[in-house]
Amino acid sequence: MLRYSIKRLFSLILSLAVASLVIFFVIEIAPGDPASFMLGINAQPDTVAALRTELGLDQSKFSRYAAWVGGMLSGDFGTSYTYRTPVAEMIADRLWVSLPLALYALALSTLIAFPAGIYAAARRGKAGDMAVMGATQLGVAVPNFWFAMMLVLIFAINLRWFNAGGFVGWDEGLLAGLHSLTLPAISLALPQAAILARVMRSALLDILGEDFMRTARAKGLSRRQALWRHGLRNALIPVLTIIGLQFSFLLAGAIIIEQVFYLPGLGRLVFQAISARDLIVVESVVMLLVFAVITVNFLVDLAYAAVDPRLRSRT
Repeated sequence: MLRYSIKRLFSLILSLAVASLVIFFVIEIAPGDPASFMLGINAQPDTVAALRTELGLDQSKFSRYAAWVGGMLSGDFGTSYTYRTPVAEMIADRLWVSLPLALYALALSTLIAFPAGIYAAARRGKAGDMAVMGATQLGVAVPNFWFAMMLVLIFAINLRWFNAGGFVGWDEGLLAGLHSLTLPAISLALPQAAILARVMRSALLDILGEDFMRTARAKGLSRRQALWRHGLRNALIPVLTIIGLQFSFLLAGAIIIEQVFYLPGLGRLVFQAISARDLIVVESVVMLLVFAVITVNFLVDLAYAAVDPRLRSRT
């Protein structure tokens, strides 16, 4: 297990190094100059040059890349061009919205998908299976912002159980904060639950046809007992893959939902930074999200090894 973990850790570090190079140079070669954008089209050349020097934009790209990476390793993400505020502080403020939202949505997705997928697999070809598959097909087809608008219409405008948007802040208490994130979390969770339920059903159906499952049934276990004792654990590997990918998507891909509900999260921060040509904010937030994605995949690999010891023996 230790050797397996070290190999995966080395792969994580290499992936982060390559990702930092790609992110920095792709964003840097984008057309436009932040200093000119901030000062406007009527700015004098000497004023633009002075601002470029102040922002460090007159240095070579390799020098700025080295300073950026070194700063991130020490926890310093630089200073926002637009707000003149440390980027680390801006990210920390927004992360306390995006991270709980992603975890909340992932928990809801898992709580919905696991029972639905197991129920459908246990009743393959029956009415219950067809109903679950029909609902999941609808969940996959409908975009999450449509669910968001319907939830706002029903629960915020008509029933008035929730606010239509905004975030009260964690200073108001845990329940108040979760209450503000409930509709956005459900909007994000429903399409992901549909995908996860279908994967869960398919994985269980594949496992039910294996020889060891037939052996378990021959020893006297009922179909339900064999499914819960032997089938479920062996079906978790593809499910863990989807859960890891879903968390990464929920953390990095909630820009539209944050716009719909006017949440001050990382998605809105990236959107605002792109609009303002604030490159240091865009680079730092994207790198943080890439780090989250790669780290989650690393943890999923370790979970694979915990679930299936055969993976450890192959390394």
